[in-house]
Amino acid sequence: MKQPLLFLALFTSLTAAAQAPTPLPGTPRKRYLRPQKDKDCAYVQNVTKNTDEDSDQNGTLTRLAYRPYAELLTEIDALRKMNNWADTTYQRRFSALPPGGVLVVTMYRQGAKNADPSALTVLGKDEAGKELFNQTLAAGNGRFWNRDQYMSQRIIPFVKTEQVQPVAVTITDSKLKQNFEYVVNPQ
Repeated sequence: MKQPLLFLALFTSLTAAAQAPTPLPGTPRKRYLRPQKDKDCAYVQNVTKNTDEDSDQNGTLTRLAYRPYAELLTEIDALRKMNNWADTTYQRRFSALPPGGVLVVTMYRQGAKNADPSALTVLGKDEAGKELFNQTLAAGNGRFWNRDQYMSQRIIPFVKTEQVQPVAVTITDSKLKQNFEYVVNPQ
């Protein structure tokens, strides 16, 4: 009686392990034939497959969002009215707004130590291939998100270009040795 139960337990554990493969470091991400619009941000298109299903399978997800200057200005105007800010507070917030808007980089990883954003480097290039910005994100810890995933989020200023043009953004994860590629269409 013990042998069939032991065999059944071994079989179920092996099938469960085979269904959720973990990514090998350095394994390239799958790419779309054409960039797909991001469901959360209308200004961003995903070049590499980076979806919630991937997050469920291997515990890694990196999202990029773009917030234009006009949206940020509308937000601080609304906060000024809602919170009755003094003119100095408003002027301080207004002068801190980057003229090109901001990029919001959000990473979800399994385990708190893996959600350190200092492993990410954000590189932006214009259509001609000229580098617009190259930034390593500030270190920090992830906060608990769900199940065994932790989330870290960083906001970096976006470069205002002379002409409005798409910018190819590559986020390189040094721990996973993977690249997440996006196209940002700024306003």
